[in-house]
Amino acid sequence: MLAFLFRRLGFLAVVLLGVSLITFAIAHLAPGDPARLVAGPQASAEAVARVRIDLGLDQPVAAQYTRYLGRLVHGDLGTSNVDGRPVAEAILAKAPASLELMGAALLLAVLAGIPLGMLAALRRNGAADRTVRIMAVAGAAIPAFWFGSILIILFYRELGWFPASGRFTGTPPPAVTGFLTVDALLAGDLAGFRTACAHLALPVFTLALLDLGLFARLTRNQMLGVMAQDYIRVARASGLPEGTIVRVHALRNALSPLISVVAASLAAMLYGSVSVETVFGWPGAGQFVVSAIGNLDFPVVMGFAVIASAAYVVVNLLADLLLAAVDPRVRLA
Repeated sequence: MLAFLFRRLGFLAVVLLGVSLITFAIAHLAPGDPARLVAGPQASAEAVARVRIDLGLDQPVAAQYTRYLGRLVHGDLGTSNVDGRPVAEAILAKAPASLELMGAALLLAVLAGIPLGMLAALRRNGAADRTVRIMAVAGAAIPAFWFGSILIILFYRELGWFPASGRFTGTPPPAVTGFLTVDALLAGDLAGFRTACAHLALPVFTLALLDLGLFARLTRNQMLGVMAQDYIRVARASGLPEGTIVRVHALRNALSPLISVVAASLAAMLYGSVSVETVFGWPGAGQFVVSAIGNLDFPVVMGFAVIASAAYVVVNLLADLLLAAVDPRVRLA
Protein backbone atom coordinates (compact mmCIF):
# COMPACT_ATOMS: atom_id res chain seq x y z
CA MET A 1 0.00 0.00 0.00
CA LEU A 2 2.74 2.48 0.97
CA ALA A 3 4.71 1.68 -2.17
CA PHE A 4 1.59 2.31 -4.24
CA LEU A 5 0.95 5.67 -2.53
CA PHE A 6 4.55 6.83 -2.94
CA ARG A 7 4.53 5.82 -6.59
CA ARG A 8 1.32 7.73 -7.26
CA LEU A 9 2.54 10.79 -5.36
CA GLY A 10 5.68 10.71 -7.48
CA PHE A 11 3.47 10.54 -10.55
CA LEU A 12 1.59 13.59 -9.24
CA ALA A 13 4.86 15.52 -8.99
CA VAL A 14 5.77 14.58 -12.57
CA VAL A 15 2.31 15.62 -13.83
CA LEU A 16 2.51 18.99 -12.08
CA LEU A 17 5.99 19.58 -13.48
CA GLY A 18 4.78 18.82 -17.00
CA VAL A 19 1.68 20.97 -16.63
CA SER A 20 3.69 23.88 -15.25
CA LEU A 21 6.11 23.66 -18.19
CA ILE A 22 3.36 23.47 -20.81
CA THR A 23 1.25 26.28 -19.35
CA PHE A 24 4.32 28.46 -18.89
CA ALA A 25 5.31 27.93 -22.52
CA ILE A 26 1.80 28.63 -23.82
CA ALA A 27 1.50 31.76 -21.69
CA HIS A 28 4.73 33.17 -23.11
CA LEU A 29 3.91 32.21 -26.69
CA ALA A 30 0.45 33.80 -26.58
CA PRO A 31 0.10 37.19 -28.28
CA GLY A 32 -0.17 40.29 -26.13
CA ASP A 33 1.92 42.09 -23.54
CA PRO A 34 0.94 41.49 -19.88
CA ALA A 35 3.07 44.48 -18.84
CA ARG A 36 1.08 46.78 -21.11
CA LEU A 37 -2.16 45.35 -19.73
CA VAL A 38 -1.11 45.95 -16.12
CA ALA A 39 0.26 49.43 -16.80
CA GLY A 40 -2.83 50.49 -18.76
CA PRO A 41 -3.42 51.42 -22.41
CA GLN A 42 -2.43 55.07 -21.82
CA ALA A 43 0.81 54.30 -19.94
CA SER A 44 4.07 55.57 -21.30
CA ALA A 45 6.85 53.31 -22.55
CA GLU A 46 8.83 54.04 -19.39
CA ALA A 47 5.92 52.97 -17.17
CA VAL A 48 5.47 49.77 -19.16
CA ALA A 49 9.19 49.04 -18.83
CA ARG A 50 9.01 49.50 -15.05
CA VAL A 51 6.05 47.14 -14.82
CA ARG A 52 7.90 44.59 -16.95
CA ILE A 53 10.83 44.75 -14.51
CA ASP A 54 8.49 44.45 -11.50
CA LEU A 55 6.86 41.35 -13.03
CA GLY A 56 10.23 39.83 -13.88
CA LEU A 57 9.38 39.74 -17.60
CA ASP A 58 12.71 41.33 -18.49
CA GLN A 59 14.61 38.25 -17.33
CA PRO A 60 15.50 35.26 -19.55
CA VAL A 61 12.73 32.73 -20.04
CA ALA A 62 14.65 30.03 -18.16
CA ALA A 63 15.07 32.33 -15.15
CA GLN A 64 11.36 33.20 -15.22
CA TYR A 65 10.38 29.53 -15.26
CA THR A 66 12.82 28.66 -12.47
CA ARG A 67 11.37 31.41 -10.30
CA TYR A 68 7.82 30.29 -11.10
CA LEU A 69 8.66 26.67 -10.29
CA GLY A 70 10.24 27.70 -7.00
CA ARG A 71 7.07 29.54 -5.98
CA LEU A 72 4.98 26.59 -7.07
CA VAL A 73 6.91 24.20 -4.82
CA HIS A 74 6.03 26.43 -1.87
CA GLY A 75 2.34 26.54 -2.84
CA ASP A 76 2.52 30.04 -4.29
CA LEU A 77 0.64 30.20 -7.59
CA GLY A 78 1.59 33.80 -8.18
CA THR A 79 -0.38 37.04 -8.25
CA SER A 80 -3.06 38.13 -10.68
CA ASN A 81 -1.87 40.71 -13.21
CA VAL A 82 -5.31 42.34 -13.21
CA ASP A 83 -6.31 42.91 -9.58
CA GLY A 84 -3.14 41.98 -7.70
CA ARG A 85 -4.79 39.23 -5.66
CA PRO A 86 -2.99 35.95 -4.96
CA VAL A 87 -4.07 33.44 -7.61
CA ALA A 88 -4.81 30.67 -5.10
CA GLU A 89 -7.04 33.00 -3.08
CA ALA A 90 -8.89 34.22 -6.18
CA ILE A 91 -9.56 30.70 -7.49
CA LEU A 92 -10.56 29.30 -4.09
CA ALA A 93 -13.05 32.14 -3.69
CA LYS A 94 -14.78 30.93 -6.86
CA ALA A 95 -14.41 27.24 -6.06
CA PRO A 96 -17.65 26.71 -4.06
CA ALA A 97 -19.80 27.76 -7.02
CA SER A 98 -17.98 25.35 -9.34
CA LEU A 99 -17.99 22.50 -6.82
CA GLU A 100 -21.72 22.93 -6.19
CA LEU A 101 -22.40 22.79 -9.92
CA MET A 102 -20.13 19.78 -10.54
CA GLY A 103 -21.34 17.89 -7.46
CA ALA A 104 -25.00 18.30 -8.41
CA ALA A 105 -24.29 17.32 -12.03
CA LEU A 106 -22.35 14.22 -11.02
CA LEU A 107 -25.04 13.21 -8.53
CA LEU A 108 -27.72 13.54 -11.21
CA ALA A 109 -25.64 11.59 -13.75
CA VAL A 110 -25.02 8.73 -11.28
CA LEU A 111 -28.55 8.54 -9.85
CA ALA A 112 -30.13 8.58 -13.30
CA GLY A 113 -27.45 6.78 -15.32
CA ILE A 114 -27.07 3.64 -13.21
CA PRO A 115 -30.81 2.80 -12.99
CA LEU A 116 -31.21 3.51 -16.70
CA GLY A 117 -28.30 1.20 -17.46
CA MET A 118 -29.78 -1.56 -15.29
CA LEU A 119 -33.16 -1.15 -16.95
CA ALA A 120 -31.55 -1.27 -20.40
CA ALA A 121 -29.72 -4.49 -19.52
CA LEU A 122 -32.85 -6.15 -18.11
CA ARG A 123 -34.91 -4.95 -21.12
CA ARG A 124 -32.31 -5.64 -23.77
CA ASN A 125 -33.21 -4.32 -27.24
CA GLY A 126 -36.30 -2.68 -25.77
CA ALA A 127 -37.29 0.99 -25.60
CA ALA A 128 -35.12 1.64 -22.53
CA ASP A 129 -32.11 0.05 -24.21
CA ARG A 130 -32.52 2.19 -27.32
CA THR A 131 -32.95 5.29 -25.19
CA VAL A 132 -29.71 4.60 -23.35
CA ARG A 133 -27.84 4.14 -26.63
CA ILE A 134 -29.18 7.46 -27.94
CA MET A 135 -28.26 9.25 -24.72
CA ALA A 136 -24.73 7.82 -24.80
CA VAL A 137 -24.21 9.04 -28.36
CA ALA A 138 -25.79 12.43 -27.58
CA GLY A 139 -23.62 12.94 -24.52
CA ALA A 140 -20.49 12.27 -26.52
CA ALA A 141 -21.48 14.19 -29.65
CA ILE A 142 -23.40 17.28 -28.50
CA PRO A 143 -21.23 20.24 -27.42
CA ALA A 144 -22.11 21.49 -23.95
CA PHE A 145 -22.33 25.13 -25.02
CA TRP A 146 -24.80 24.26 -27.82
CA PHE A 147 -26.99 22.11 -25.58
CA GLY A 148 -26.95 24.78 -22.87
CA SER A 149 -28.01 27.42 -25.38
CA ILE A 150 -30.92 25.24 -26.51
CA LEU A 151 -32.05 24.78 -22.89
CA ILE A 152 -31.93 28.54 -22.32
CA ILE A 153 -34.05 29.20 -25.41
CA LEU A 154 -36.58 26.54 -24.47
CA PHE A 155 -36.90 26.76 -20.68
CA TYR A 156 -36.10 30.44 -20.15
CA ARG A 157 -37.18 32.38 -23.19
CA GLU A 158 -40.12 30.25 -24.36
CA LEU A 159 -41.44 28.67 -21.15
CA GLY A 160 -39.99 30.92 -18.46
CA TRP A 161 -39.54 28.02 -16.06
CA PHE A 162 -35.93 28.56 -15.01
CA PRO A 163 -33.52 31.52 -14.87
CA ALA A 164 -30.86 31.70 -17.55
CA SER A 165 -27.85 32.94 -15.61
CA GLY A 166 -26.36 33.57 -12.19
CA ARG A 167 -26.51 31.59 -8.94
CA PHE A 168 -29.23 33.49 -7.06
CA THR A 169 -31.89 36.15 -7.43
CA GLY A 170 -32.17 38.60 -4.55
CA THR A 171 -30.22 38.45 -1.30
CA PRO A 172 -28.38 35.14 -0.89
CA PRO A 173 -28.41 33.28 2.45
CA PRO A 174 -25.59 33.91 4.94
CA ALA A 175 -22.40 32.28 3.70
CA VAL A 176 -21.40 29.25 5.77
CA THR A 177 -20.22 26.59 3.34
CA GLY A 178 -20.27 28.63 0.12
CA PHE A 179 -22.84 26.23 -1.37
CA LEU A 180 -26.02 28.28 -1.69
CA THR A 181 -28.35 25.29 -1.50
CA VAL A 182 -26.71 24.07 1.72
CA ASP A 183 -26.48 27.57 3.21
CA ALA A 184 -30.18 28.16 2.50
CA LEU A 185 -31.12 24.93 4.28
CA LEU A 186 -28.88 25.79 7.23
CA ALA A 187 -30.60 29.16 7.48
CA GLY A 188 -34.06 27.54 7.23
CA ASP A 189 -34.74 29.57 4.08
CA LEU A 190 -36.86 27.24 1.93
CA ALA A 191 -37.65 29.99 -0.57
CA GLY A 192 -33.93 30.65 -0.97
CA PHE A 193 -33.32 26.93 -1.40
CA ARG A 194 -35.88 26.79 -4.21
CA THR A 195 -34.30 29.83 -5.84
CA ALA A 196 -30.82 28.30 -5.67
CA CYS A 197 -32.13 25.01 -7.12
CA ALA A 198 -33.89 26.86 -9.94
CA HIS A 199 -30.64 28.57 -10.90
CA LEU A 200 -28.83 25.23 -10.73
CA ALA A 201 -31.32 23.32 -12.89
CA LEU A 202 -30.26 24.22 -16.43
CA PRO A 203 -26.45 24.25 -15.98
CA VAL A 204 -26.58 21.03 -13.93
CA PHE A 205 -28.61 19.21 -16.57
CA THR A 206 -26.29 20.48 -19.30
CA LEU A 207 -23.18 19.29 -17.47
CA ALA A 208 -24.79 16.00 -16.40
CA LEU A 209 -25.68 15.07 -19.99
CA LEU A 210 -21.98 14.70 -20.76
CA ASP A 211 -21.74 11.73 -18.37
CA LEU A 212 -25.28 10.43 -17.86
CA GLY A 213 -25.32 8.49 -21.12
CA LEU A 214 -21.79 7.20 -20.47
CA PHE A 215 -22.72 5.87 -17.02
CA ALA A 216 -25.90 4.27 -18.35
CA ARG A 217 -24.11 2.64 -21.27
CA LEU A 218 -21.29 1.32 -19.10
CA THR A 219 -23.72 -0.02 -16.49
CA ARG A 220 -25.72 -1.73 -19.24
CA ASN A 221 -22.68 -3.42 -20.74
CA GLN A 222 -21.33 -4.52 -17.38
CA MET A 223 -24.72 -5.87 -16.27
CA LEU A 224 -25.08 -7.86 -19.49
CA GLY A 225 -21.66 -9.41 -18.95
CA VAL A 226 -22.30 -10.24 -15.29
CA MET A 227 -25.78 -11.66 -15.89
CA ALA A 228 -24.26 -14.17 -18.32
CA GLN A 229 -21.86 -15.57 -15.70
CA ASP A 230 -22.20 -19.09 -14.30
CA TYR A 231 -22.77 -17.99 -10.71
CA ILE A 232 -25.85 -16.04 -11.84
CA ARG A 233 -27.22 -19.20 -13.48
CA VAL A 234 -26.54 -21.12 -10.26
CA ALA A 235 -28.35 -18.46 -8.24
CA ARG A 236 -31.36 -18.70 -10.53
CA ALA A 237 -31.30 -22.51 -10.40
CA SER A 238 -31.27 -22.26 -6.61
CA GLY A 239 -34.59 -20.43 -6.75
CA LEU A 240 -33.43 -17.02 -5.59
CA PRO A 241 -35.75 -14.14 -6.53
CA GLU A 242 -34.68 -12.24 -9.62
CA GLY A 243 -34.57 -8.97 -7.67
CA THR A 244 -32.16 -10.45 -5.15
CA ILE A 245 -29.94 -11.84 -7.92
CA VAL A 246 -29.78 -8.46 -9.63
CA ARG A 247 -29.21 -6.34 -6.52
CA VAL A 248 -26.96 -8.59 -4.44
CA HIS A 249 -25.05 -10.75 -6.89
CA ALA A 250 -24.94 -8.81 -10.15
CA LEU A 251 -25.00 -5.10 -9.35
CA ARG A 252 -21.95 -4.96 -7.08
CA ASN A 253 -19.71 -6.73 -9.58
CA ALA A 254 -21.11 -4.67 -12.43
CA LEU A 255 -20.51 -1.34 -10.70
CA SER A 256 -16.89 -1.89 -9.68
CA PRO A 257 -15.44 -0.59 -13.00
CA LEU A 258 -17.81 2.38 -12.78
CA ILE A 259 -15.89 3.78 -9.79
CA SER A 260 -12.90 4.65 -11.94
CA VAL A 261 -15.11 6.12 -14.65
CA VAL A 262 -17.01 8.31 -12.18
CA ALA A 263 -13.74 9.55 -10.71
CA ALA A 264 -12.39 10.40 -14.14
CA SER A 265 -15.65 12.15 -15.02
CA LEU A 266 -15.53 14.26 -11.85
CA ALA A 267 -11.98 15.32 -12.61
CA ALA A 268 -12.85 16.03 -16.25
CA MET A 269 -15.73 18.25 -15.10
CA LEU A 270 -13.13 20.73 -13.85
CA TYR A 271 -12.46 21.49 -17.51
CA GLY A 272 -15.91 20.71 -18.90
CA SER A 273 -17.57 23.15 -16.51
CA VAL A 274 -15.67 26.04 -18.09
CA SER A 275 -17.92 26.19 -21.16
CA VAL A 276 -21.08 25.53 -19.10
CA GLU A 277 -20.27 28.31 -16.63
CA THR A 278 -19.59 30.68 -19.52
CA VAL A 279 -22.90 29.92 -21.24
CA PHE A 280 -24.97 30.32 -18.08
CA GLY A 281 -23.01 33.15 -16.51
CA TRP A 282 -22.24 30.93 -13.54
CA PRO A 283 -19.79 32.81 -11.27
CA GLY A 284 -17.42 29.91 -10.71
CA ALA A 285 -13.76 29.19 -11.30
CA GLY A 286 -14.39 28.25 -14.94
CA GLN A 287 -15.89 31.60 -15.88
CA PHE A 288 -13.17 33.32 -13.86
CA VAL A 289 -10.48 31.59 -15.92
CA VAL A 290 -12.21 32.48 -19.19
CA SER A 291 -12.14 36.14 -18.12
CA ALA A 292 -8.48 35.75 -17.20
CA ILE A 293 -7.72 34.42 -20.69
CA GLY A 294 -9.40 37.45 -22.25
CA ASN A 295 -7.42 39.76 -19.96
CA LEU A 296 -4.11 37.96 -20.62
CA ASP A 297 -3.93 37.22 -16.90
CA PHE A 298 -1.47 34.36 -17.35
CA PRO A 299 -0.81 33.63 -13.63
CA VAL A 300 -4.53 32.84 -13.13
CA VAL A 301 -4.66 30.57 -16.18
CA MET A 302 -1.50 28.75 -15.14
CA GLY A 303 -2.70 28.42 -11.54
CA PHE A 304 -6.03 26.94 -12.63
CA ALA A 305 -4.28 24.42 -14.87
CA VAL A 306 -2.04 23.30 -12.01
CA ILE A 307 -4.93 23.00 -9.53
CA ALA A 308 -7.13 21.12 -12.01
CA SER A 309 -4.32 18.71 -12.91
CA ALA A 310 -3.51 18.02 -9.26
CA ALA A 311 -7.20 17.40 -8.55
CA TYR A 312 -7.38 15.00 -11.50
CA VAL A 313 -4.54 12.85 -10.17
CA VAL A 314 -5.75 12.96 -6.54
CA VAL A 315 -9.32 12.00 -7.47
CA ASN A 316 -8.09 9.05 -9.51
CA LEU A 317 -5.86 7.97 -6.63
CA LEU A 318 -8.84 8.00 -4.27
CA ALA A 319 -10.84 6.02 -6.84
CA ASP A 320 -8.15 3.34 -6.97
CA LEU A 321 -8.17 3.06 -3.18
CA LEU A 322 -11.98 2.87 -3.09
CA LEU A 323 -12.04 0.25 -5.83
CA ALA A 324 -9.59 -1.89 -3.85
CA ALA A 325 -11.76 -1.51 -0.76
CA VAL A 326 -15.03 -2.60 -2.40
CA ASP A 327 -13.61 -5.29 -4.68
CA PRO A 328 -11.40 -7.90 -2.95
CA ARG A 329 -10.12 -9.06 -6.33
CA VAL A 330 -8.28 -5.76 -6.83
CA ARG A 331 -4.84 -5.54 -5.31
CA LEU A 332 -2.74 -2.39 -5.20
CA ALA A 333 0.47 -4.03 -6.40
